[in-house]
Amino acid sequence: MEVIKMNEIKGSTNKRGVTSKQLHKNEDVKIMNLILQPGDLVPAHSVPVNVFFYIVSGKGTLQIGDDKQIVKATDIVPCPPNTEMSLKADQDEEFNVINVKTPSL
Repeated sequence: MEVIKMNEIKGSTNKRGVTSKQLHKNEDVKIMNLILQPGDLVPAHSVPVNVFFYIVSGKGTLQIGDDKQIVKATDIVPCPPNTEMSLKADQDEEFNVINVKTPSL
């Protein structure tokens, strides 16, 4: 059995300037952990697959299409394919999010 220990995976700065960790990837799914520090932003973008966000800890603003809400730990937010999404760590705390894409890109 494979056990993924998220806290032991080393992160790197992605193209959007946010710390990211690839937790798992195969042809069906890609699971990333995004760790935004206060003030960090993942700008609006879209992908051609289903996405959902699971908020691990902290809170921040998540925008899906025209809907923008402050989300917090244990919230799950789906995003349909080809829909703009963005994340902002605008609540003066670390914003730790799991991002799942199906199928994998």
